Amino acid sequence: MSHPLYDVTNFTIVGPFTLRVVFDDGAEQTINLESVLYGEMFGPLRNLQVFNQVHLDEEVRTLVWPNGADFDPWTLHEWPKFVDALSTRAQAWE
Repeated sequence: MSHPLYDVTNFTIVGPFTLRVVFDDGAEQTINLESVLYGEMFGPLRNLQVFNQVHLDEEVRTLVWPNGADFDPWTLHEWPKFVDALSTRAQAWE
């Protein structure tokens, strides 16, 4: 599937499991990720101490966690369109 490419340029932790993400096109999203934190890769992020270790990977220009979890910047950019479907799919991993 082809889609536009976006880079994450900055982010701020604004609450539990919630990030304010800024993109290279000037768009911003406030994203609560709690509903998708299930499964082998994302489940460990339900621990706030782990979640809060998020950082911006300068090479791939997205948010990453120490365990290798990350999200496609396009998915983050378009979060309101995908959150319901992603939440349903993620909870099935539990």
